[in-house]
Amino acid sequence: MSAGPVGVGVIGAGVISGEYLRNLTTFPDLAVRFVADLDADRAKAQAEAFGVPASGSVAELLAREDVEIVVNLTIPAVHVEVGLQILQAGKHVWSEKPVAMDRESGRALLDEAKQRGLRVACAPDTVLGSGLQTGLRAIEDGQIGEPLTALAVMQAPGPESWHPSPEFLFDTGGGPLFDIGPYYLTTLVHVFGPVRRVSATSSRSHATRVIGSGPRAGTEFPVNVPTAHAALLEFEGGASAVALFSFESHLVRAGLVEFTGTSGTLALPDPNGFDGPSRLWRDGGEPDVIEAVGAEYGRGAGVLDLARAIRTGTGERASADIAFHVLDVMVAITEAAASGTAVEPQSTATRPDALPPQWDPTARTL
Repeated sequence: MSAGPVGVGVIGAGVISGEYLRNLTTFPDLAVRFVADLDADRAKAQAEAFGVPASGSVAELLAREDVEIVVNLTIPAVHVEVGLQILQAGKHVWSEKPVAMDRESGRALLDEAKQRGLRVACAPDTVLGSGLQTGLRAIEDGQIGEPLTALAVMQAPGPESWHPSPEFLFDTGGGPLFDIGPYYLTTLVHVFGPVRRVSATSSRSHATRVIGSGPRAGTEFPVNVPTAHAALLEFEGGASAVALFSFESHLVRAGLVEFTGTSGTLALPDPNGFDGPSRLWRDGGEPDVIEAVGAEYGRGAGVLDLARAIRTGTGERASADIAFHVLDVMVAITEAAASGTAVEPQSTATRPDALPPQWDPTARTL
């Protein structure tokens, strides 16, 4: 077994890379060694901004023997294509969500990893944040009794008002379901386990939208996917959840994920964040506030968990199996809405145990 920090490379130097690099470069168990992008100048700028020693092309990154994990921050349409290149170079993959855009390509990615003895892990790793993990531990400890039902809601007008290049968020692999849904659905799976049946409806409020900020403000672009989804999810263990994901609402209602059990209701913090308190209701009245316990960290925590799991031979929590199951559920929601009939996902997944409260990304363990 190797010792010392795990070598990491990053493909994709766009906006989200800054959030990753800000954290990855501070974790002692990781050593970020290369940033790659089709735009060499952009890769160089990000590498210099975060003290990464080298930058350049994807081919240069994949040829490096000192990189064990490659963080794939490309657009969703090429997640699988780039992921396969990473695996074929003999490296483990951390992918931004979704892991793929359809079941077939997602399964091909996972099969390639299994054949090569490599690992694929996938965002969101917000579920590993101290906020959600504290809430998950409260549920595991029986604070709401037996978990029975859940409500997950994200409603907003849409990201075109602030994103300078939002077209991909309204194309295949985008929309509120594929862009925001993974945060909420992953949280549901971490509590209830795998989904066994899905019923759903969807809508598209406008055929086109207009970019509202940046150098291309005022540019009209097509909307190619539904912009609202309502789903009823039935889980293998007997629990159920209602989920609503919308880019059509003029009322912003985000970060709502609530679990009700036989003796209480627990509202978790925003699943698109890493911290925040949970609120626990029993028999009406004011809720008890459960403050987050654990270290504070952000995007990249899943890369660290993957690195430690590789070195110790244990299972990573943001696993490919969970990511593929969440993808499968999202595809099932799309199919159920289109057909008007219930759809059974084709996969399953194992619900991981919550992180211990003492889990610390700033500790040197390797």
